[in-house]
Amino acid sequence: MQNVILIFATGLVPLIVGFIWYNNSFGFGKAWMAEIGMTEEELQRSFKPVKVFGSVYLFGVFIAAAMMPMTIHQMGLTSMLADDPGLQDPNSEISKTLTALLTTYSSNFRSFGHGALHGIIYSVFLALPLVGITALFERRSWKYIFIHVGYWIITFALVGGIICQFLNLDELMK
Repeated sequence: MQNVILIFATGLVPLIVGFIWYNNSFGFGKAWMAEIGMTEEELQRSFKPVKVFGSVYLFGVFIAAAMMPMTIHQMGLTSMLADDPGLQDPNSEISKTLTALLTTYSSNFRSFGHGALHGIIYSVFLALPLVGITALFERRSWKYIFIHVGYWIITFALVGGIICQFLNLDELMK
């Protein structure tokens, strides 16, 4: 249950970072609006808060769930063995081996900093190409790309850090 709460709580990170990052007063809101050629009044007229915030939150939950195997190395080991029938029997050799490995190495690379590093790596190798390709086809500027990729770097770093530091592996293994 702790992990479910963590995933849903971490889903708020894109909303919080977006509020700060795209803020007109102290963030990149004015630069972003200039890049898309819209005024604040035009954005406000078409703004539907429930749809926007609800969708961003839902996508944030997806990101938080996707960050589990991206930031926690131990999940690679368990996913490699997930379908092994021997895991059903706690006395089987594979079950004992997996338990011993997870007992010995369950806390390796389980820090906020390590998860944040993975978040940054994934934002550079996933968010940058995704935003960049879409923006180039839309004939957007590099400034537009860097505004959005900066947001994703911060967001993925925070989500990755939170998930890696606080996700309970024991709960996942049940």
